[in-house]
Order: sequence, then C-alpha cells, then structure tokens
Amino acid sequence: MAYDEALAALQAAGRLPSVSAAVARGGAPVWQGCVSVLPGRAVSTASSYRIGSITKTLTAVLVLQLRDEGALRLDDPVGAHVPEAGYGEATIRDLLSHTAGLQSEPAGPWWERVDGGSVAELLAANDGSGRVAAAGEYYHYSNLGYALLGEVAARLRGAPWWEVVQARLLAPLGMGATTYHPPPDHAPGRSVDHFAHTLSAEPHTDTGAMAPAGQLWSTVGDLLRWADFLATGHPEVLSPATLDEMAAPAAPAESYGLGLRVLRVGERTMVGHTGSMPGFQASLFVDRDARDAVVALADATTGLDAEQVPARLLAVDARGGPVTVPWRPSPRPVPAEVADVLGVWFWGHTGFAFEWVGGELRMRDLRTGELEERFRRDGDAFLGIEGYHRGERLRTRRRADGRVSHLECATFVWTRSPYDPDAPIPGGPAPDA
Repeated sequence: MAYDEALAALQAAGRLPSVSAAVARGGAPVWQGCVSVLPGRAVSTASSYRIGSITKTLTAVLVLQLRDEGALRLDDPVGAHVPEAGYGEATIRDLLSHTAGLQSEPAGPWWERVDGGSVAELLAANDGSGRVAAAGEYYHYSNLGYALLGEVAARLRGAPWWEVVQARLLAPLGMGATTYHPPPDHAPGRSVDHFAHTLSAEPHTDTGAMAPAGQLWSTVGDLLRWADFLATGHPEVLSPATLDEMAAPAAPAESYGLGLRVLRVGERTMVGHTGSMPGFQASLFVDRDARDAVVALADATTGLDAEQVPARLLAVDARGGPVTVPWRPSPRPVPAEVADVLGVWFWGHTGFAFEWVGGELRMRDLRTGELEERFRRDGDAFLGIEGYHRGERLRTRRRADGRVSHLECATFVWTRSPYDPDAPIPGGPAPDA
C-alpha cells in the first residue's frame, strides 16, 4: 500500500528504531501502519509513545474552556491566578501564543531528562529574571510558559493538572489510551548514534511541574480522535468557534495560534503540533476544513521531520512506488578497529562522515549527504566495494601511542581537521611514529 511505502521511506531517512502513523480522511480513519526494527521488542500501531509538546494542545484547551466559562480572561496576567509566579505580569494570551517574552526553558537542570519537582519549587526557581524579550516583541517558544498555564488550570479547577486533563478532555473524547506514565505496551525511547548506528536508551522521566508542557503518552488511534476534535469541537469539551480562535495565527507569531501550530501544506492550512522528548518525536496535524488528519510517533530523539509528515502521508500515490529498504541499527558493541574510523574526516577542505551501517563502512559527503563510498572489513583494512575506491584498501595509520592519525586509500588521505599541517605523505609514516 502507498501509505506503507511512505512510512517506510520516513523510517529509512530518519533512522528510526520504530515509527507508527495513522491517516484520517474526512474525519474517518483510513490507515494505520508501523515500521519497527527494534531488536527484541514488539511495537505496533497499538503501542504507546511519548507525545512531547502535543501535550501543550491539551493544556491550551483546558485554558480556553475556563475562558469560555468566564473563569478567566485571555488578557488576565498570570499572576492574577498564580500570585507567586515570577512572570506574574505575562498575560494568558501571550503565554498561549509564546509571545510573552519568557525564557524557553525553566531554570535548573535539563527538565526533559530529569524527574521534575513540585510547582512550588518551579515557581521559586523562576523568578522572572530570565526574560528574553518584551511582551509581544516577537515569538519565542517557552516550555516554562505552558507549565504556568497548566497551574492556572489546576488552581481554577481545584485539582491537579493531570486529573483535570482526564476529567475534562480524555473522558468525554474517549481517549482511554492517553496516559501520564508509559503503559506496559510502550515503545522504548532510544537515541541513535550518528556514526555507529547503535541504539542507546533514553530516560522516561516524570517531569513533575513541567508536565503540562510535554509529559503525556498516547497512541496513533487516540491522537486521531484528538485531531478530529481540533477540527470539529465537542459539546462537552470546546466549541468549533473557540477552536477557530485557537487556530488563527496570533501576532507577532505568524505560524502559531493559541496553543496550536499553523502549518501550510501545499494549498492546505493545517493545525496541530509537533512534539519531542528524549527518545521520542511526534507529529499531529489536521486540515480543519477537510477533516483530513495525520499522526506519526517515533521512538528516536532525532530523525523524524515532524513538519514534513503531513505532506509525505497526504500526498501518497495510490499506485505506490519503489520498495524502501528499512534502516536497521547496528549491533553493539562496534568492533574497536571500526570505532576508531567513525566520525568526521576531511579530504582537503571537504568533510566526510564515516558511518557503520549493516556491517559495512560508508562514507557520505557532509555537504550533500550523498553516499560516496562503501567499504567492507578485509583483515586489518577495509576493501572498497562501491565508489571511486572500489577494489582499493582503506587503511588506518596510527601514531606511536596507538591513536589513529589518518586514513589512507591509494594516494588519498583523510585527516580529522582540514588540510592538517601535520598530514603525512601518502605511504609514509604517521606523525609521531
């Protein structure tokens, strides 16, 4: 099927251990698919992934619910509802649209990678001194701002943010697969080594007071429900008129409304959000006029071009196309003689990335990303199997202390810095030999 091939192409291009996706047309789900190369782990379209900043869309809807009920105004300062907030003068509207001038991240350690603290601790650590711009000066994405918005919703509802999400959003929409913690059937967060192509585990943290900015886990099926809600509204959640307001770009943000990204996809305007947390990336967008929606969830820290997902999956040709060979991670550990060669090397001023893929050494031009050479291990060297050096042997030249000085193939020499003044004469001894 064409959708399956489009997903396979996304997986291969992004080096994704697994990626799950779904498409709806006219509000009706028409396809779900999953590509997984995770060793020893079963992952499917029913598996849960961390959705990162798609969580912000839920927080924004909670705030707009309160506005529609008359519990707050968008021009209220956040300090009117959270008096101890260090950025108390920032308005609800500006926090929703990332135009309040707040710093992007909270003070302290990297919040996405460590278990978070209490709201009191978060407010005490962020006293307002980290402001980067005046209110309304320009769009500046702020995770901290959404933590404050989540606390506004919690205080006005008289319950913790997650309990409010469950009662006011998930229950009426039937989103039973969306959770705060990872359920047993979840995709494991992974990071892919750029050169060795091996996998490393990423943390699944409880972000605490920062949860309204990016804590939640979900499935592609549940998120299709959320996407269609963003198109049509729901009588127990939010009206279509308020969603219209959320989907309109909020000046000076040209591509962000009140909690929703606004994305041009060809002739379409789509709204939704991207998401990332250590080990995960996510994409959710819907054409509110056509009710066409796309969701994609990946368990890789990088690699999914989240804003390109809608174009790739909505533009599939039913006739299909060439079959994509899936990318697969390299087993660990990488042989020591291979590990010494991986990374960036220069031939003159031209940079090349040497990577270990499928048991062979590959060389890519850093300017274009094009594959230039392929080598396989051959004793104490590497034998060229594709490219200019096919049939030639690539050898590592070492210093007296055993460290690799340079790579050599015929008269070609690669060094760790451009035109290394200590570069050897091809065939001669290594420096310090």
